[in-house]
Amino acid sequence: MTDEILTLKEVAEYLKLAEKTAYRLAAEGKIPGFKVGGSWRFKRDDIDLWINEQKKNKG
Repeated sequence: MTDEILTLKEVAEYLKLAEKTAYRLAAEGKIPGFKVGGSWRFKRDDIDLWINEQKKNKG
């Protein structure tokens, strides 16, 4: 487990999404993130857990 924090741009690259799509998903609460000073941040561990949940739900 790591405590690595990703920016919106980094999480978009990680998920192979456009930044606008990642922003919309975060704003809608569809991907786990939090705001720091008005900017979105994401814990890599939370994103990895979210990915695994998506795979379970769709599998």
